[in-house]
Amino acid sequence: MVEPTLTRARVATSALLFTNGFVLGAWIVHIPAIMDRTDISAATLGTLLLWMGVCAWIAMQAAGFFVDRTGSARAVVVSLLVMCLAIALPSLATNVWTLAAGLGILGAANGIVDVSQNAQAVTVERAYGRPIMSSFHAYFSAGGLAASVLGGGMLALGWPVPLDFLVFAVIGLALVAAVRPHLLDHDVRDRSDRPGRPPWTLQIVLLGALAFALMLAEGVAYDWSTVHLRDELGTSEALAAVAYGAFSLTMFISRLVVDRIVAVTGAGTFVRWASLLGACGLAIAIVAPVPAIAIAGWAVVGIGLAGCVPQFFSAAGNVDPRHGAAIIARVTGMGYVALLSGPSVIGLLTHWVPLTTAFLVPLALCLVASALAPRALGSHR
Repeated sequence: MVEPTLTRARVATSALLFTNGFVLGAWIVHIPAIMDRTDISAATLGTLLLWMGVCAWIAMQAAGFFVDRTGSARAVVVSLLVMCLAIALPSLATNVWTLAAGLGILGAANGIVDVSQNAQAVTVERAYGRPIMSSFHAYFSAGGLAASVLGGGMLALGWPVPLDFLVFAVIGLALVAAVRPHLLDHDVRDRSDRPGRPPWTLQIVLLGALAFALMLAEGVAYDWSTVHLRDELGTSEALAAVAYGAFSLTMFISRLVVDRIVAVTGAGTFVRWASLLGACGLAIAIVAPVPAIAIAGWAVVGIGLAGCVPQFFSAAGNVDPRHGAAIIARVTGMGYVALLSGPSVIGLLTHWVPLTTAFLVPLALCLVASALAPRALGSHR
C-alpha cells in the first residue's frame, strides 16, 4: 500500500509537469501570432529556436550539479516560478532582437525546470518501486493540451497577445505555490556525500543520442505543426492550434497507459515499435492534402512518441543514483537541444525545400531511434 505522503508527492510532481507543459504551450500556440507581431520569417524563427535551445542547454549543465547538491524540490520550484514570469517576455517583443532576449531567458529557465522536475520524478518513481515515469510526462502533455484550448480560444476571441500570456502566468504561479509543500526532499545530499562529475559511458551517450533523435521529432510537432496547417494548408490560426492540441491529447492519453506496457515488454522493445509509429504519423502529415488528415497525422505522432522520451530519463536517473541529476542533465541536455533548437533545422531547410519535405528529417531520426533503442535501453523497466 502506497503511503499518503508518497501519493501526494506523485500528484504534486504531476502538477509540476502539467504547469511546465502549460506555460511552454502558451509560447507554442502563439508562435504564428508572434511571428506576425515581430515580422519574422520561418527561417528567422528557426534561428531563434536554435538560440533558445543553446540557452536551455547551458542552463541544464549547471542545473544538474546544483540539483545533486540542493535537491530537486527547491530547484524546480524556483526555476518554474522564473519561467512563469518569463513567459510574458515573447508577447512584449516588437522585433527580432527583443524576441531573442525574451526567448533566451525563457529557454534558460525551462532548461533548469526540465532537469529538476525529472530528477524529482525519478526520486518519486524510485520510492514507488515500479515504472511511473510516463504517467508524469502525461501531465506535461495535458498542460500542452490545456494551453492549446485556452490559447486557441483567446486567439479566436481576438484578445491582445500580452493579455493572453498574463493569464497563463497567473495560473502557472498559482499551481507552483499549491504543490510546493508536497514535493520530496529525499535527494538533498549532505555536504560530505556530494559526488564529483560522473564519467561518460557508452550507455549515457546512446541515451543522449536517442533523446536527441526523438525530442527533435517532438520539437517539430511543438513548433511546426501549427505553422504547417496555417502556411501549407491555408487554415486560420485558431484551427492551426488544433493540430498541436491533437498531438498533445494523444500524448497525454498514451502516456497514461505506457507504464503498464513497459513493465511487460521492457523499455527497449517498447521504444523500438513506438518510434516506428511516430515515423508513420509524420509520413501522414507530410502527404496530407487537407487539414483533417494532417491533424490525424500529428495525432499519430503523439501516440508513437508519447512514451519514448520518459524511458530515457528514467534510465538516466538510475545509471548511477549518486550522480542522478547530473546524468539526467546530460541526457536531457542532448535531447533538449533537439527539442528547442533542432526544429531550427526545419526553418533553415525551408530556404531550399517545402516545409513538408523538411519533415523527412525527423521521420528519418525516428527510424534511427527504432534501430538503436534495444541496445541503449536493454531490459530497463
